[in-house]
Amino acid sequence: MAEHIQIPTPAGTFDALSAGPEDGRPVLLLHGFPEAAQQWTEQLAVLGGAECHAVAPDQRGYSPGVRPEQVLDYRMEELVGDVLSIAGHLGWDRFDLVGHDWGAAVAWATAAAHPDRVRTLTAVSVPHPDPFGDAVRGDEDQQQRSAYMRVFRTAGAERTLLDDGARALRGVYGGAVPQHHVDDYVQRLSEPGALTAALNWYRAMRYGGGRIGPIAVPTLYVWSTEDVAIGSTAALATADHVTGPYRFEMLEDISHWIPEQAPEALSRMLLEHLLAHQG
Repeated sequence: MAEHIQIPTPAGTFDALSAGPEDGRPVLLLHGFPEAAQQWTEQLAVLGGAECHAVAPDQRGYSPGVRPEQVLDYRMEELVGDVLSIAGHLGWDRFDLVGHDWGAAVAWATAAAHPDRVRTLTAVSVPHPDPFGDAVRGDEDQQQRSAYMRVFRTAGAERTLLDDGARALRGVYGGAVPQHHVDDYVQRLSEPGALTAALNWYRAMRYGGGRIGPIAVPTLYVWSTEDVAIGSTAALATADHVTGPYRFEMLEDISHWIPEQAPEALSRMLLEHLLAHQG
């Protein structure tokens, strides 16, 4: 069972889930929108059982102790800084990094900027940001899939998502996430300021720093064919943006919510990836 911990950093105190021995191989898992550390429950159990020290924080805006009000505070460089601060508090010089959805975007950026700190990268659902950005600009299929981002950036997005018992927010999960997880996420995001903070990740995208360049660390990328948000164009092009050892896995008939919808398959691939790259 994972235990609840708190991680103090210069930005504030992060809530997190931790599993496995403290002297085990360090693995940091980053959740996406609109979720929390709880999405990694199954992977935490597997990693902890494999003698890893696995930690999944509630990221910036999701942890009440790190919930700044300004959109600029959710720029990618701030999110990457959180990863390094969390690892620093845990005493991790090098660590394996896992991310899903927005967590994957942060993981890609961290691995690109700090390859000396990241032993391996596992990105789930969201591809390398450079081909993804290219697809958003030039691929009609990806443009249609990403249209929701414009809605999330609007001033009234919070009300739209939370009206009528959070009907629209609950619909985001597409029936693929366990109901008790959905109930927990909705409760958390219904707290004052919480959903605004989570949506500020999207609003801060306009302040992005451009392309991140190739990834040199050993990388596993897992994509699913029924992902409504991520099309095949950027997923397949990601191989051209990793210079280190690369493994691409495609899950058939699985939606965007891979960690919770296909936990056994993802955990197996993650462990294989870690075992293949121990140095």
